[in-house]
Amino acid sequence: MKHLGVSTPASQLGGIYYIVAACLFFAALDTSTKVAGLLAPVLMLLWFRYLFQAVATAALRLPVQGMALFATRNPRFQLIRGALLLITSACSFYGLQYLPVGEFTAIIMLTPLFVTVLAAFQLNEKVSGLRWALLVGGLAGALLVVRPGGQVFGLAVLLPVAMVVSYAFFQALTRRMAGDENPYTTHFYTGLVGTLVMSCIVPTAWDTQALLTHWPWFVVLGFCGTFGHLMLIRAFARAPASVLTPYLYTQIAFGTLGGWLAFRHAPDALAWAGIALVAVCGVANGFLSAREYHRGHTPVLPLEG
Repeated sequence: MKHLGVSTPASQLGGIYYIVAACLFFAALDTSTKVAGLLAPVLMLLWFRYLFQAVATAALRLPVQGMALFATRNPRFQLIRGALLLITSACSFYGLQYLPVGEFTAIIMLTPLFVTVLAAFQLNEKVSGLRWALLVGGLAGALLVVRPGGQVFGLAVLLPVAMVVSYAFFQALTRRMAGDENPYTTHFYTGLVGTLVMSCIVPTAWDTQALLTHWPWFVVLGFCGTFGHLMLIRAFARAPASVLTPYLYTQIAFGTLGGWLAFRHAPDALAWAGIALVAVCGVANGFLSAREYHRGHTPVLPLEG
């Protein structure tokens, strides 16, 4: 989804408020996922998260868009995009069962930097030496978080890494579809694809008692996932990605706070250094995109949901 129209200071400020709200929703989703995963099968939680999105989006947007909500020019891309986000969510839901929320969030915030790699090799866009340096810096920060002998090193680290890759491709496809699709239509189909795929899988892990006993956690996950992405849509409708991207890194702070409140977990000193390095490199990459945007070039870093 692209920002449309003239961006005024007031609309940009509104966009910043929405992007910070989205980060808060996503941090709450991650923390709640880690808690709920101790109470109910992860496959059921994942299924309900997408069912909630499909139903809530239809309920909110059908009165506004009518049948136009279902009109899409790119059904194949909608299917692929939905599948990519489902893979991303699955890596997240399972990864959070093994990794602390703050450190997990720091690793996945490498996604905007990885989009730089896609821009260079897939979209044939010119990437500056400074961007490559920021990418290397972000990777070094991630290594400090997951270093051998550290708090989170292990095979579980592969889950957020896989999530970064799938989410980066998700972002690249979102960017390609930006001018052709209504963002709310795309949001609905993303929920629908996830629901249909998970409905075929979830019977293998179905637990009626867990659903009846812990249903509030199911609702929290669905609400946070759905409205987090809706906040992203509203943010990018008000301000360009170059303005909003640096604020995405507030999710690291929210995630770390959530992990501490729920589990009393705090990163160790080297992990803090790695988290800071990832955040600094990511924010710098965002400001570089802002500079290119104001010079009339297309930024290579649209992080949209």
